[in-house]
Amino acid sequence: MELIKSLIDLFLHLDKHLNEAIQHYGLWTYLILFLIVFCETGLVVTPFLPGDSLLFAAAALAASAGSPLNVGLLFVLLSVAAIIGDTVNYWIGSYLGPKVFSQEKSRFFKKEHLLRTQKFYEKYGGKTIIIARFIPIVRTFAPFVAGIGQMKYWQFITYNIVGGIFWVAICLAAGYLFGNIPMVKNNFSLVVLAIVFISILPPIIEYFRSRSRSAKPLADDVKG
Repeated sequence: MELIKSLIDLFLHLDKHLNEAIQHYGLWTYLILFLIVFCETGLVVTPFLPGDSLLFAAAALAASAGSPLNVGLLFVLLSVAAIIGDTVNYWIGSYLGPKVFSQEKSRFFKKEHLLRTQKFYEKYGGKTIIIARFIPIVRTFAPFVAGIGQMKYWQFITYNIVGGIFWVAICLAAGYLFGNIPMVKNNFSLVVLAIVFISILPPIIEYFRSRSRSAKPLADDVKG
């Protein structure tokens, strides 16, 4: 329970936590941010780490007067972290994936997350690696499932690089341009929740669309 409270506090007050990290660790904050992005994208067991909102908050702080963070350096480092993270995840999936799918229950992996990501691949193919960058949970499992499915590495790394750069660039740009607007700054918790909601909106819409499509033939059968 305490862990859940800590995670909620981390998500809702990223700006304060980052400020504290900068004050305590200075330029080592870059390494902390690098590791968080790497773990969120590279380790299948840490999909709960903040991604989009962390990038937004970091760029907002970089835009603040007197901040030691540089948005250009953030872009380079965090793009590299995202690309390396997905690459590691791909190879983990290639090695461990079949074993995970053969187990109904696992201490570390939720099979429904893997199945949900599989459905994305069925719909979008290799482009899932790019699209998934903008969707929490799926972002973490997409490269893992790509490794399980033995996607050709050259194809995966191409989508990985494009997706990683676009994801980091868009989130940082949003934070840098809008993060210090008074209304955004004074309601940062609400902005973080909005970012999370917008991120998960596409799969929610797709879920209801698929349910509607599956319900329609059934209704037609009843009428017939």
